[in-house]
Amino acid sequence: MFLFFSSSISIHIITWNVGSAEPPDDITALLGLNVGDGNTDMYIIGLQEVNSMINKRLKDALFTDQWSELCMERLSPFGYVLVTSQRMQGLLLLVFAKYFHLPFLRGVQTETTRTGLGGYWGNKGGVGARMSVFGHTICFVNCHLPAHMENSDQRMEDFESILQQQQFEGVKKTFYFLFFSVVFWFGDLNFRINDLDIQAVKSAIDNNKFSALLEKDQLNMAKDSETVLEGFHEGPLKFPPTYKFDVGTNTYDTSGKKRKPAWTDRILWRLRATAPAAQSSEKRGSFSGLTSGTKVTQHSYQSHMEYTISDHKPVSSIFTLQFPYKLDIPLVTIIVEDEWNSVADAKVIFKMAPKYSRSSWDWIGLYKVGFKHPKDYVGYVWAKQEEADFLRQEHEEELPKGSGDYILGYYSNNMNTIVGVTEPFQSESRKKPEEGSTSQQIVSAETNKNKEDSGV
Repeated sequence: MFLFFSSSISIHIITWNVGSAEPPDDITALLGLNVGDGNTDMYIIGLQEVNSMINKRLKDALFTDQWSELCMERLSPFGYVLVTSQRMQGLLLLVFAKYFHLPFLRGVQTETTRTGLGGYWGNKGGVGARMSVFGHTICFVNCHLPAHMENSDQRMEDFESILQQQQFEGVKKTFYFLFFSVVFWFGDLNFRINDLDIQAVKSAIDNNKFSALLEKDQLNMAKDSETVLEGFHEGPLKFPPTYKFDVGTNTYDTSGKKRKPAWTDRILWRLRATAPAAQSSEKRGSFSGLTSGTKVTQHSYQSHMEYTISDHKPVSSIFTLQFPYKLDIPLVTIIVEDEWNSVADAKVIFKMAPKYSRSSWDWIGLYKVGFKHPKDYVGYVWAKQEEADFLRQEHEEELPKGSGDYILGYYSNNMNTIVGVTEPFQSESRKKPEEGSTSQQIVSAETNKNKEDSGV
């Protein structure tokens, strides 16, 4: 296994309480696609209060929900693929990555924790996803904690319950979050501003005097006293409170309730310490310290005032994770022709890493560049175990009609993910083969005869 040193990836995290609203027509600005060209490596999108009425949930069970579909439609043209998703009533967590990173995102697992009605109802709680990213374990936790000013202690108790109850396979049961190289915690955390009345809060906002408000922010105050928050960092809050707005406007709540503005929507992170002593001696607010070697740099932390469909404003943050080393060898390496002009070109040779656990249900998918998820293939063939089986495979599919850019991906049944991909290649179907011809193969998979090189 080769190690590539001082490698980094970029992660764009979004949290938004959408208030049961339908998705907006355009989320380009929220995704940062209007100022970038898709250079971000991963997108992590955490939504709260996605419409979870019974009729809506039944429809979402049969079809992809509107929010997931919108995100896939907008991100897939830039090469992003849905890695995993997790839904718990109104909570939704989506993880996207560039398609060429898929072989290096391993051990993907998701978990849910209900905290509503004493743990029986999922209107509040957390959904999490963990994975190994180039050999480093990362966990993303999207939470919706209890509302109202007086429930600050309950919010902390629920967060601790979420951290303790979300048990991933292979991770110690107690304080699992200490295991991961990096934990990102975000969502509608619902922390409010103590002491100050609504007029004082609005005046400070109007005069851009956030420091006085931040001193009374419940989450900031809890960082000094709550053990469960030790080691968690948050960037400076330089944007106005993101709750509560009149829907369709940028005006804070004018209803009879007149909720006091607050920074309810937050994004925090925590690095694994090398030892408990290193963690306890770390100064709160410091972005460094004794850690496992991974470094996190936050490049932006902002709200997006232009979105008015909800009483919350979405919040986003862009990070760079710098690793001391990077495991950058796929479990399966696929070799394919640069162009497919006829079915005779549609052949693939693949080599397996020595420790790869192969299944007779593994398959190789043909994907149009811009595919949305691992099952969004144009066609596939089974990756048989015996060499003779590869050579005898016959399929009714033809080459894709018309020209275009495609990739091949090797899907592992045991790991439920793509573990090898090719570079994009061109396919151009010039002439339809005769019916019944053995050349009607979409892919003719051949094992490498050199067993030592292939690792089979």
